[in-house]
Amino acid sequence: MKKIDWLIFRSFVPPFIATFFITLFVFLMQFVWKYIDDLAGKDLELFVVAKLLFYTSASLVPLSLPLACLLASIMTMGNLAEHQELTAFKSSGVSLFRFMRSIVYAGFALSACAFIFNNYIIPVANLKSGTLLYDIQNNKPSLSIKEGKFNNGIDGYSIKIAKKDMDGKTIHDVMIYDHTSGRGDDNIIVAKQGELVTTADKRFLIITLKDGSHYQDVAPKNNQASEFVRSDFKEYKKYFDLSGFKFERTNENLFKNHYQMMNIRQLMNQTDTLLKQRMGYYSFLHNYLKRYYNLNFLPDTNLKVVTTAHPISNFYESLPKKNRTKIAEQAFTLAQDVRSNIISTTRDVGYSKENMARFDIEIQHKFSYSFACLMLIIMGGALGAIIRKGGLGLPLVVAVSFFVVFHVSNMTGQKFAEGMKIPVWLGCWMPLIVLFPVALWVVDKARQDALIFLSRDSIIHKFYTIKWIPKFMKPKFIFKNYYQ
Repeated sequence: MKKIDWLIFRSFVPPFIATFFITLFVFLMQFVWKYIDDLAGKDLELFVVAKLLFYTSASLVPLSLPLACLLASIMTMGNLAEHQELTAFKSSGVSLFRFMRSIVYAGFALSACAFIFNNYIIPVANLKSGTLLYDIQNNKPSLSIKEGKFNNGIDGYSIKIAKKDMDGKTIHDVMIYDHTSGRGDDNIIVAKQGELVTTADKRFLIITLKDGSHYQDVAPKNNQASEFVRSDFKEYKKYFDLSGFKFERTNENLFKNHYQMMNIRQLMNQTDTLLKQRMGYYSFLHNYLKRYYNLNFLPDTNLKVVTTAHPISNFYESLPKKNRTKIAEQAFTLAQDVRSNIISTTRDVGYSKENMARFDIEIQHKFSYSFACLMLIIMGGALGAIIRKGGLGLPLVVAVSFFVVFHVSNMTGQKFAEGMKIPVWLGCWMPLIVLFPVALWVVDKARQDALIFLSRDSIIHKFYTIKWIPKFMKPKFIFKNYYQ
């Protein structure tokens, strides 16, 4: 590698690393705010939350990498152009494409790494994060007994306390309703004071009650009347099982058939399975209708009904009058059954097509996201040579603007492809199709050293030369360099 390539590569790596982790952090914070209600108040261990964020950050790499490539290339070329280094190289006979060669090579390397990451790492990360998030969402919130309210966190019990001391343990005016018998409020415990203690393994909650009474309706036996029992106590301990609040993991094998958790080979196998399943629906429908109609089954799944030469009205009139009503009712019932089976099978075929589209979208995205890194790096290098600004100011604005177009067109194409309104390949490659002409135009402008972003002085001058703007809107102290 020559010195010029090494210079450009060294200038590209630090901005790329910084922007990649910044964009990844922004997308990760978006995930946290989206699921903050599921994470809060469940007494999760720090290790569990850290593991969820780690796996989620890995699954967000396909979105972060294209933006990082675009922003880093703009910053690199813009910084070199701002310090006149790009001008010096061009005056020495070095073309723009030769100058960007190291960045283009980096784009090829990043595209290859992105494809490998999308195909082998992302499915595992999606499986881990999806399973962990499912377990967190289905985990019960941590038990919190509040003052003046009935707390129903423990299954089968309603607990109410009037006051809780500052130590968090001592409670006053305690009422415990036991509904475990299934017969309503037949078991009530009332106490003036108590103490909350959780065992070391957090499996049981022990409430030690003092100076209270126990009211219980005893269920009747052998047709005898029910009995009401009251017993007073000085001290009474009530144990509550907290095993339902324990965080438990689900078997990951239950989620392995999701399309986001497969590599290309697994996705293609699943696509073949769905195609065979769909053909099975067609075969079932053909065999079912063949019993009632004379059908010719065409390869494209269209069904052609072969009718008789005689009108149906003649056949109906030829029936005995006393049996016409019964035959008509039976025919109507049979037609309803056939219609229901056709609708059900058609719905199953539609679901199969939608699932197959999702698997095809996932396959296409593994290629399109990888190719996007290369295209955005080339496009970003040309934009940096045009705007001639480094840092995180104008390059960030330009990069975010183009990435918004990329992201919106990507989401739009994916929605249309999932709804089967457009072909899957068109929906997945739509952002690149939209930005490719723009990239060609930007590269051509950069090669010609043309300006597509006007400078401040140019904007002021063009504003002043507009004749229909009144003179009082162009004061001298602002436009003193042009007001002559």
